[in-house]
Amino acid sequence: MSMSNFAGTRNYDARLRTLERLIPEPTSLAETEISQRIIGDLCIKIIYQYTIISATKMAEIIKLPYFGVIEPVLVQLRKAEVIDLGGSEGLGDMAYQYVLTPKGIQRAKEVTDHSSYVGPAPVSLDQYRKVAKAQSFGDVRVGPQQVRDAMTDMVVGNDILESIGPAINTGRSMFLYGPAGNGKTLLSEHIAKLLGGDIYVPYAIEADGYIIKVLDYNLHVANIEGRAVYDPTSLDRRLDGRWVMCKRPVIVVGGELSLSSLDLIWDDSFKFYEAPFQLKANGGMFLIDDFGRQQMRPRDLLNRWIVPLEKRMDFLTLRTGKKIEVPFDELIVFSTNLAPRDLVDEAFLRRIQNKIEVRNPTFEEYREILRRQCDALNVSFTEDGAVYLLREHYVKAKRELRNCQPRDLLKQIIGISAYQGIQPVLAKDLIDAAVASYFVEL
Repeated sequence: MSMSNFAGTRNYDARLRTLERLIPEPTSLAETEISQRIIGDLCIKIIYQYTIISATKMAEIIKLPYFGVIEPVLVQLRKAEVIDLGGSEGLGDMAYQYVLTPKGIQRAKEVTDHSSYVGPAPVSLDQYRKVAKAQSFGDVRVGPQQVRDAMTDMVVGNDILESIGPAINTGRSMFLYGPAGNGKTLLSEHIAKLLGGDIYVPYAIEADGYIIKVLDYNLHVANIEGRAVYDPTSLDRRLDGRWVMCKRPVIVVGGELSLSSLDLIWDDSFKFYEAPFQLKANGGMFLIDDFGRQQMRPRDLLNRWIVPLEKRMDFLTLRTGKKIEVPFDELIVFSTNLAPRDLVDEAFLRRIQNKIEVRNPTFEEYREILRRQCDALNVSFTEDGAVYLLREHYVKAKRELRNCQPRDLLKQIIGISAYQGIQPVLAKDLIDAAVASYFVEL
């Protein structure tokens, strides 16, 4: 079942419960879907880091239950004389504190040399694929009212509004183009609202013995308050703590994007991988802003993503040379100020399903943006001032309108008014002064 943009709470809750049945809290080592060695190595590195630590604290860090999972691992490590009891914080097995033996210290150095990752246990790559498929936004459907509601704080022409809904309903990729200053990035962020719902993101993934860190609090917004956890008094099980409920991600990259950043990023110091942007964006939106100004040719990016765009699967390369298959389930948005003909060829545009021109505003749209910005910036709006600005500084000056200009000009007026010690207002003399200091003829 896909993560649809359900309107009703009942349907939304039903969708969450269906998804969460894929990530129940494991009750045995087998149900973790990762090897006992990985969990044991995490325990060893945690003890090595803390010197002495309780079983309860270890379980909290690893995000796996003590009984059935952590307990048998600790028992095995004690039998192998890698760890030993170092005390107790209270009553019961979970209160026991553990230390490393001399043999354990040597083992800790060995496993740290392979990977010094310490934190929540990873999920298996196979489980990640299943969950990503279950929470895909591929079945999201939006209508005219939903689009208008999402764009209510923007002034957007009907022609653009009528293009957004079908683009979300029918496509996996979008090409936004038009002059600079018309709000393509802001429009993209509003489009992301229409994807709806929450998704579960793993702290990390295990692939061929390597750890790939996925959850990134700089990019993912945890929705802890909205997390649906099963009632412990019911027959349902709790959720796997290795997954965190987040809002659908919106990841924005610009000119800093390079081909190398689209593959697994190896950390030489800590010896684990950081997931690339497109993997972290799964289930949400990946916006490539200022397309055409990256550290690569647009054609190179297309060649890198021909298969992912069509097959919804990406291939990432491990240090060993082995390639792993991961989901590529996101809305890819290319946003550019450059003319499409100067960037890409017909083959590229054919693979991007939806092309939307974010044109210059009309006079009426510009006036409405100006009025709203006056309200937002506490500048007195006057019809005479608006007419004067448009007539004298746009029509007569043969200057093109941009969505960003009302805000920018008003900020100039505010600065000039503050200098003169007067209240900011949309008056002729202040408009003239703002225009003179803002525009430059190229």
